[in-house]
Amino acid sequence: MAQIDIYNANAERVSQRDVRDDVFAVSVREDILHQVVRSQLARSRSGSASSKGRSEVRASGRKLWRQKGTGRARVGPASSPIRRGGGVVFGPTPRGYFTKVNRKVRKAALRMALADKLKIGKLIVVDDFHLEKIKTKSFFEILRNFNVESALIVSEEPNETLEKSSRNIPNVKLLRAEGINVYDILRYEYLLFVEPALGKVEEALAQ
Repeated sequence: MAQIDIYNANAERVSQRDVRDDVFAVSVREDILHQVVRSQLARSRSGSASSKGRSEVRASGRKLWRQKGTGRARVGPASSPIRRGGGVVFGPTPRGYFTKVNRKVRKAALRMALADKLKIGKLIVVDDFHLEKIKTKSFFEILRNFNVESALIVSEEPNETLEKSSRNIPNVKLLRAEGINVYDILRYEYLLFVEPALGKVEEALAQ
């Protein structure tokens, strides 16, 4: 098993712990990461664009004037697509952009994203942030201790003090362990784990 350092809020190393090789030492495949990120982004699209066809427009189905004898061009009902206020031809309709990715593939991609962060030295484990009260400045000082500007922070359980202290800092996002995902891991430069959350993620992703 590989070992990883554990730091306190002052960026001082306080201990070490083992991490599972089947989670943090897997080979990285960009095609799998790409597939999972695309699927995740597609899920976030609303797909709510909509237009009305000629059968849905509120208009009389009656022919506007008779076919012959008026000297004007032949014409259909007011819902005709060529008339103002008529239906739209081949317009957008509500749809889902969801693409299915198997659970095994999603878990494999998570392992790869974590392994990549550890390999390039951008995964940091903190024993506790030790925030006594909600204060953005205090949290920002902790990030500065680690020389971190862009970070995804993973906690084990809801932490109102940590959440409210971090939410006004740009390029910082807080997630609970069960909400960790490939897109956010790759989006932020650093990945910061509160130590108990690391064990929770390891247990969930163990093969």
